[in-house]
Amino acid sequence: MTSWRGRSTRFSNAPLLRAALLGALLACSDNGPTAPTPAEIVSGRDIFRFDTFGDETFWTDTLRMHEVISAAVSPATALSVGLKVDADALPPGLLQSADLNSPATTVALLKLNAVVGLKGTVENINGKDTLTHVGITCALCHSTVNNSVQPGVGQRLDGWPNLDLNSGAIIALSPALSDAQKSVYNSWGPGKYDARYNFDGQNDPAVIPPAYGLEGIHSVTYTGDGDRPAYWNRYVAVTQMHGHGVFSEPRLNINVANPPDQLESKLPDLEAYQLSLTKPAPPPGTFDPAAAARGQAVFNGQGQCATCHTPPLFTDANIRLHPPSEIITDPTHAERSATKMYRTTPLRALWQHAPYFHDGSSATLEDVVNRYDAAKNLQLTDQQKADLVEYLKSL
Repeated sequence: MTSWRGRSTRFSNAPLLRAALLGALLACSDNGPTAPTPAEIVSGRDIFRFDTFGDETFWTDTLRMHEVISAAVSPATALSVGLKVDADALPPGLLQSADLNSPATTVALLKLNAVVGLKGTVENINGKDTLTHVGITCALCHSTVNNSVQPGVGQRLDGWPNLDLNSGAIIALSPALSDAQKSVYNSWGPGKYDARYNFDGQNDPAVIPPAYGLEGIHSVTYTGDGDRPAYWNRYVAVTQMHGHGVFSEPRLNINVANPPDQLESKLPDLEAYQLSLTKPAPPPGTFDPAAAARGQAVFNGQGQCATCHTPPLFTDANIRLHPPSEIITDPTHAERSATKMYRTTPLRALWQHAPYFHDGSSATLEDVVNRYDAAKNLQLTDQQKADLVEYLKSL
């Protein structure tokens, strides 16, 4: 399947931008790339939820996580570090009758394919269900559940960042790691992950971002390293999940080949599914519509927000990236990246994924507004700030 999104080009002037828009219109003609079929999107959903790309060779053979889970990870423990359970995969009454403090119950959940983002192979050995292999999928970090059964158990919400997930603490359970490595992983905390630590050794975790609302946005990471989801999917699948495939990034001198390839042919459908994930609407009653309308005027006017968070995508990432000096946040994450720049993060369902900025350094939208007001000397009144927050909640 051919992706229906064109490749990104960075434009420095209006004529080039107009030419690019004309090219995009032509790409939608009868002779241009076609939209994905429903079957391709369903295939991408299954890849997103259940495909490990063969990364069991790392999580099982190297880190021996299957041993840790079998010996010490009960459902109660798993839920405490942010793992989620897909209620739709559970037989009726299972949670009411099962021992949630027993690792054997976790093995049973893995056998049912019910642990979001974990894929286990369970075999009957000497009359006992035994976890022999375990791997991870995209859904581990980029799905959560709606807590309809109990906290941590419910229907899947694909594309939502799992901000409860303490991935570092989970990795640190491995008996194959040194104490120094475990100390770094344990320092990350819930909702954060460092996707470059295994290359440069710096400890600088970032907030797990949403994977919804990406359609039409060419720079899908905080630093805009790649111009479409397939770039980051390839990077994460090969270098972080340790799946079998190839990733090359000359700008960072990264060249990883882990044969045999179990990734490349799946990338188009995976991207199609990710681009089908729309941002969730704010729940009713969570913002004041009248205040939000006033806040929109502040956003587009004195607040100067729309200068970079340009509607309708609420980003200028398709046109430019920004040097760290233009962004009121720590430059380290950009300095470690391929671009050495930051993109303007699209404003997608902000009500859903606090904290804000790549490093989570603003806990609330009020903190974000105050931070920009002070840094840019906007001189917003308290009423303008409050209205602006209501508008941000509505996006």
